[in-house]
Amino acid sequence: MSEKRTELSTALKEAMKAKDEKTLGTVRMIISKMKEQDIEARVKGNMEGIDDGQILSLMQGMIKQRQESAKMYIDGARPELAAKENEEIAIIEKFLPAQMSDDDIAAAIIGLIASTEATSIKDMGKVMGELKAKYAGQLDMGKAGAIIKQKLAG
Repeated sequence: MSEKRTELSTALKEAMKAKDEKTLGTVRMIISKMKEQDIEARVKGNMEGIDDGQILSLMQGMIKQRQESAKMYIDGARPELAAKENEEIAIIEKFLPAQMSDDDIAAAIIGLIASTEATSIKDMGKVMGELKAKYAGQLDMGKAGAIIKQKLAG
């Protein structure tokens, strides 16, 4: 079992023992989404399921969805629903590595542009692929994509 899978399984058991319904529900949601992607991976021939990097990316995506939902709830004058989304975000973030600062993201991108020998916007996919492989779960890929575009266009 991978490190993230073990961590999530342990968190699930601890939440059950502590009768922490919010954490329990959120961890179950993560595990459910993870199992869903495991099934998709098996269909494609990957019998091991998704790896830790993909699990981290999955959790980043879940955070992004909740941020968008929270914003819509606030815009729709439903602060109680926005608060629920923000609580789930805080729980999911506990399982992610420390987030990189904007300066660290820029430095990593500059290094990857050099190592992949990217010279134009056409090479953006190559840089994004390396970024996902090396820094999954540590940064916002949308923000990183904008920085890569800026560096390759300039």
